[in-house]
Amino acid sequence: MDKKKILVIDDEPDILKVTSIRLKTLGYDVLTAVDGRQALDTMRSENPDLVLLDLVMPFMNGAEVCEQIKNDKVLKHVPVILFTASGSAAMTDRKVKEFAADDYIVKPFDPEEFRIKVEKILAQGANL
Repeated sequence: MDKKKILVIDDEPDILKVTSIRLKTLGYDVLTAVDGRQALDTMRSENPDLVLLDLVMPFMNGAEVCEQIKNDKVLKHVPVILFTASGSAAMTDRKVKEFAADDYIVKPFDPEEFRIKVEKILAQGANL
């Protein structure tokens, strides 16, 4: 079975590093992007199985990136987990619905909760 590819989009180098290490430890191939434009280019060339998307980024924020993903007929099947450092659970739940994302993870994340959410979303994608 092929390793699942996960694209992590975040403009904070430390977050990219920690998240990448965690995902690689869990057995995933990891791609990274530091802004929305780079993320969309990487998605089109690499076809990831899952996207972890920071909401606050330069050039194009996470909401704009998520909207472009979900409105693109080639990319819209890729699940998106919002990666956010702020907000209440109710506000974040609202953002997930508003942006048509699949879930969210609050930074800094609990490693076990992170693993569970990633596995859950990837399993759902495999059942489509």
